[in-house]
Amino acid sequence: MVAPGYAGFGPAALGSPAEAVRQAWGRPLDGDAPAAAPGEPEGCYYLVPQGARAPGTPPPLAFMVEAGRFVRVDVHDPALAAPGGGRVGMTGAEVERLHAGRIERQPHKYVEGAQALRVRDPDSGHVLLFETDAAGRVTTWRSGVTPQVDYVEGCS
Repeated sequence: MVAPGYAGFGPAALGSPAEAVRQAWGRPLDGDAPAAAPGEPEGCYYLVPQGARAPGTPPPLAFMVEAGRFVRVDVHDPALAAPGGGRVGMTGAEVERLHAGRIERQPHKYVEGAQALRVRDPDSGHVLLFETDAAGRVTTWRSGVTPQVDYVEGCS
């Protein structure tokens, strides 16, 4: 499987139409745009690999689409490495060593003691964001464009 990067996922670049993600994935993805009022842009939704989610758990990989454009990739699968290194299950300190001098730390919006570790790609301006739990372990990472990469609640 191609790992997501700062620019997107395989040939599906951030900012491209949702159909580009479907083509890049090459297998069926669940998720459809919510109904929009006439003249209004499509809302926010996720494309998720079919059959990939165990009940009650987040999907291992999800592609956020907003206003018909691919804007973010969410990763919960420890097998997928982030651009420049870092995985679910690593410590925040390990991630900081991999991205030395480029990490911006922020407290997590909802979890006391947890953090958001942000890395901005100097070339594209896109952001890689690792979320840790209160114990300092990475629980998820995502890459995408601002402001969508910073939406803690996803499409909610």
